[in-house]
Amino acid sequence: MSESDQLPRATRILLDGHGGDHAPNVVIEAIARLQAGKSASVEFGIVGRPNELEPILASHNLASRAEIVPATEVVEMHESPAVALRRKKDSSMHVGARLLRDGKWDAFVSGGNTGALMAIPKFILKTLAGIDRPAIASMIPAIGGRTLMLDAGANVDCSSDHLLQFAIMGSCYMQAAEGLESPRVGLLNIGSEDIKGTDVVKMAATKLKETDLNFIGNVEGTDIFRGTVDVVVCDGFVGNVALKCMEGTAEFVLHHLKSELASSMAAKAGTLFAKGALERFKAGIHPGEYNGAPLLGLNGIVVKSHGSADAYAFASAIELAHREVKSGLSARIVDAVNGWTD
Repeated sequence: MSESDQLPRATRILLDGHGGDHAPNVVIEAIARLQAGKSASVEFGIVGRPNELEPILASHNLASRAEIVPATEVVEMHESPAVALRRKKDSSMHVGARLLRDGKWDAFVSGGNTGALMAIPKFILKTLAGIDRPAIASMIPAIGGRTLMLDAGANVDCSSDHLLQFAIMGSCYMQAAEGLESPRVGLLNIGSEDIKGTDVVKMAATKLKETDLNFIGNVEGTDIFRGTVDVVVCDGFVGNVALKCMEGTAEFVLHHLKSELASSMAAKAGTLFAKGALERFKAGIHPGEYNGAPLLGLNGIVVKSHGSADAYAFASAIELAHREVKSGLSARIVDAVNGWTD
């Protein structure tokens, strides 16, 4: 065996060249950012229309650093998932999912139409053994760490079994991605008492108590940021509303903070003394740090980037996909589900 054969194979990550509000520019700029950081353990591919991708790659001197995978169609942000699934078989999403299924690439990252990105990979890749529905997981900053919330919008109506599966997947993810030995799992509810919530939530709590998960019971929305829980489980309707409220609150706080700091000479002077603390505060809640929502439960690694992500944020989504591949997350989920159902 040669020395090159003994070296670990680089992770191969395929990017949707037409997914997102600012694609393909932001996708290629993200590659440039990661290449500048000497991310030699990753090989990149971009799926899309070559005539649009090639000039931008050349302008960043990346023509030899990223493989272009041809696709003639684009799933628009406003299109229905059904149309994207049935009629656009040569879209960047379709081609990317098929190549991921065939083992040509290790992960697929897209900032495109969320509904289509759920429908197409689910149809092509299928779900992992023991998982009925994939879920969108979103990482949220919390006191002393980070909290994973799922589902964040993929499944509006869920059964108690679906919530149980989300809990298992979320726990496995936090073990693999965050190195937590026994992640604390909470069920998002309108109160911590067992009598609170819908029948589905109550039944899910009963089933969670029967597992080996570190289930701490019902948690409320305020617990998401307090650092008292590592995984928050809910259906996609509740999760998406909660996530959008968080994003709006962050914008509200930053807007008024900036206004107050610029309101007087005294405030401006105080800002100079607090500059370091303010920069750390901004970095701690920067959405780019938390961009990238894994679609857990699929038979393949798919990561959804925010559609309006800049290059910094898109690079974070790519790095998340890289960590998922290296952690062997899919195998962990299957083993965990089998261990509970056996």
